[in-house]
Amino acid sequence: MDRLMIEGGIALQGEIPVSGAKNAALPLMAASLLAAGGHTLHNVPRLRDIRTMQALLGHMGAVCEHGEAMTIDTGNIHTLEAPYELVKTMRASVLVLGPLVSRYRSARVSLPGGCAIGARPINLHLKGLEQMGVDISLEQGYVSARARKLHGAAITFDQVTVTGTENLMMAATLADGVTILRNAAREPEVVAVAEYLNRMGARIEGAGSAEIVIEGRPELTPASIGVIPDRIEAGTYLAAAGITGGRLTLTRCAPEHLDALIHKLRAAGVRIDVHGDSLTASRDGAIHSQDVKTWPYPGFPTDMQAQFMALMTLGDGVSIISEQIFENRFMHVLELKRLGADIELDGRSAVVRGTDKLSGAPVMATDLRASASLVLAGLAATGKTAISRIYHLDRGYETIEKKLAAVGARIWREKE
Repeated sequence: MDRLMIEGGIALQGEIPVSGAKNAALPLMAASLLAAGGHTLHNVPRLRDIRTMQALLGHMGAVCEHGEAMTIDTGNIHTLEAPYELVKTMRASVLVLGPLVSRYRSARVSLPGGCAIGARPINLHLKGLEQMGVDISLEQGYVSARARKLHGAAITFDQVTVTGTENLMMAATLADGVTILRNAAREPEVVAVAEYLNRMGARIEGAGSAEIVIEGRPELTPASIGVIPDRIEAGTYLAAAGITGGRLTLTRCAPEHLDALIHKLRAAGVRIDVHGDSLTASRDGAIHSQDVKTWPYPGFPTDMQAQFMALMTLGDGVSIISEQIFENRFMHVLELKRLGADIELDGRSAVVRGTDKLSGAPVMATDLRASASLVLAGLAATGKTAISRIYHLDRGYETIEKKLAAVGARIWREKE
């Protein structure tokens, strides 16, 4: 098993290209199941979760190759099951449920796994599919779904769900009639999936708003699309510039997807300049402590909470960070405290008192974004930080150690 080693205290300087968004690429890959033939996805990141989805599609009979672009041929799907062995490590595997039951009228999908950041049930997916005429049963840890034909329905989500919105939107493209999704997720990744489905011949309006309208079509055809930039990767590197007091330019990104984060970073003393599809972040003065409350898009992203907390550990006052999305997303707190952070938990909030410095120590990653927060803290800490269990990190950051080393970080991967 690998670990990351970091010798901190260096102000990062240089340019980092932002990779394609994992959370957009995964549903796009699942969407290929809706139309037989050859699909092409550009700018797909090379990540552990992407390889898992490739393996899952391959298990079903798709031919998925990841070269300069990713090509997926879904002309010979012969298995409508997503087995536990593949699904257990990645919650996004559940995204094949909607496309399979919509096109083939049947699916058997293991209940999903992924990061241990709280209960993320798929009951909202299943409830919506039932409203569309799907018979759902739970058998030995699997969701079995069957339908004679899906029909349109007016579905109101009890709470905002990104994967639920994507799953039902995909399912609705081949249903009879019109489906309306209310209280839908507004994330850029949802918009990207809708654009791809429309290129395949779907009729979807309202993606990016709280109400999405899908008019079902008899069939869809294969298409190609580029994966949008990863806004969370970009946000992580913006925070890296801030916490190290360096200057980083991020290329190939989408600044318009980062408004809430940029607002908070600027308030924290990080200067951010926008130039088309690039961002330059720098800091010369103190880090100003800021309160943050996570919220569904366009609010402050839960996937940046841990990284922003790392930045606040060196703030000039007290910040209160409230987690409104997941109930168990403060597991990085104990590890940050090992590096010298002053943090107290109070229910779903963390009180962070800024300190003068962090000191390197052995720490353990507990989930994907917690891993990133430890990398940021290690970059700023004096001495050496060793981060174990970085397989979490490999699920969502493409060659993070190489990108950071290229801008001056002393960071490397080694066997534990």
